[in-house]
Amino acid sequence: MAHSKQSAKRNRQNIKAREKNKVQRTALKSAVKRVRSAETPDAAKALLPLAMKKVDKAAKNGVLHKNAAARLKSRLAKKIAKAGKAAK
Repeated sequence: MAHSKQSAKRNRQNIKAREKNKVQRTALKSAVKRVRSAETPDAAKALLPLAMKKVDKAAKNGVLHKNAAARLKSRLAKKIAKAGKAAK
């Protein structure tokens, strides 16, 4: 229970922020999962820009640290490039 008006307001703000962050984090995870589980390297390559956009947006809004976002993007791109080479 909040002890003051300020803390009550802060609690309300935190609840809203947590819900927004959760929506964004879920969308990010889903996009990354779609890329990783794509049937073909071409399909993964097509899904990659959307996943990159979600990662960038999450980093911009503070849901994900910018270095973590860069690492995730790098690993996704690396995996797709490796899969593309293996398919050829």
